[in-house]
Amino acid sequence: MPLSEDEQRILSEIEQRLYESDPALVRSVGSTTVYTHSVRQLKWATATFILGVAIMVLTLSTSFLAAFGGFLVMLGSALWFERNARKLGRVGMQQATSHIRGGGIRDAFGSTGQRMKDRFKRDEP
Repeated sequence: MPLSEDEQRILSEIEQRLYESDPALVRSVGSTTVYTHSVRQLKWATATFILGVAIMVLTLSTSFLAAFGGFLVMLGSALWFERNARKLGRVGMQQATSHIRGGGIRDAFGSTGQRMKDRFKRDEP
């Protein structure tokens, strides 16, 4: 059921007030998708897996139990990663990778590579 003209006007006034009162909230809500939480969880699961590998490798020669604990951390984080990857699904993965392909990494790091090239560029006569 479509909104009446009066309801549309009220809604646009509410939106305008929100833009004026809290632009940071509008920006964060506008950039957040359904898949943002799952992607964040995938990053944490990967970091935890790497931590488990480090624990296992560093403690393998000193304590079998600590190394086994590192293995359990790895196993738990792999299951955590798999569960969130299933939640994300194919469409979510395409959306997340399209942001990276579309210059997301370049935007995140800026033009650091170009600045480094310019900084170390020699002025040859």
